[in-house]
Amino acid sequence: MALRGLTVAILTSGLLGSAATTAALQQAPAVPPAITFKSGVDLVQVAAVVRDRHGRFVTGLTARDLQILDDGQPRPIVDFHRDVAGVSVALLFDVSGSMESNFTSARETATHVLSWMDPVTDEAAVFTFDTSLAEAAPFSSALRSLPESLKSVKPFGATSLHDAIARTAERVAAREGRHRAVVVLTDGNDNASRLSAGEVSAIASAIDVPIYILGVVPQIDNPLDDLSATGGRSSLAGPLTQLAEWTGGRVLVVSTPAARSAAARQIVDELRHQYLIAFESSGKAGWHPLVVRARDKDLVVRARNGYMSGQSRPNSE
Repeated sequence: MALRGLTVAILTSGLLGSAATTAALQQAPAVPPAITFKSGVDLVQVAAVVRDRHGRFVTGLTARDLQILDDGQPRPIVDFHRDVAGVSVALLFDVSGSMESNFTSARETATHVLSWMDPVTDEAAVFTFDTSLAEAAPFSSALRSLPESLKSVKPFGATSLHDAIARTAERVAAREGRHRAVVVLTDGNDNASRLSAGEVSAIASAIDVPIYILGVVPQIDNPLDDLSATGGRSSLAGPLTQLAEWTGGRVLVVSTPAARSAAARQIVDELRHQYLIAFESSGKAGWHPLVVRARDKDLVVRARNGYMSGQSRPNSE
């Protein structure tokens, strides 16, 4: 979500819910209205998913049930929302040469994501990348299947994975009043990016867009599989895992049809169960480590782990 009232260049500014968005929502009463947060200087929004010790989503919490630590200091929660207009997902396809043998599986995985989305409340867009980012389909609630253009794609060339994630996260940030995410379909290889994984996580974290990386690889290259031959050297581990977790997302590696379907549903379910929280920053310039936790110690909260204030973030262009 964009942060209302924030003047720092690292964060996307703007009012939550334009007049056009409000009018559209009024015409579709089945869709909950776009949320708005109270005005404030350096108002920071955080999307958080809460699970119990068995991994089940925890619903029905209130602001009193959660705590915010900003650079180690407690901050009062000034706004708290559970029900928002819907889910907004950018499907980001790696079409570089290394994906040639995995691209059919990537399309199948993305189709599963679309199948779990609500045609009334949710929206999706499709982007592709190799060394540059291209829009294959704009954000639309009518996107029930992948564009025909993806069927003729022949993966080729180098990969600028980090750069593409950063630029796509900025596109998703404009989808206000929704549960938002970038879902990347890739084998994890990057050999041409200007940005590092850490810089990308700073960009995505600053605008509160979780990054879900769906690693589409054969079973022998799956670092989570007992039959893997990677020996822990998979490009889907290390910096990419940290990138995703820093933003409140994660990496899921899928090598079978069942795993692809389950991972797609898992991502959409998580987005639907997000709590959207807002608090006022101290205003201190620089990177702020951020911890969101439940007062009930048996509950586990996943959210972005920091934000920038008072200085520019890395440029994704």
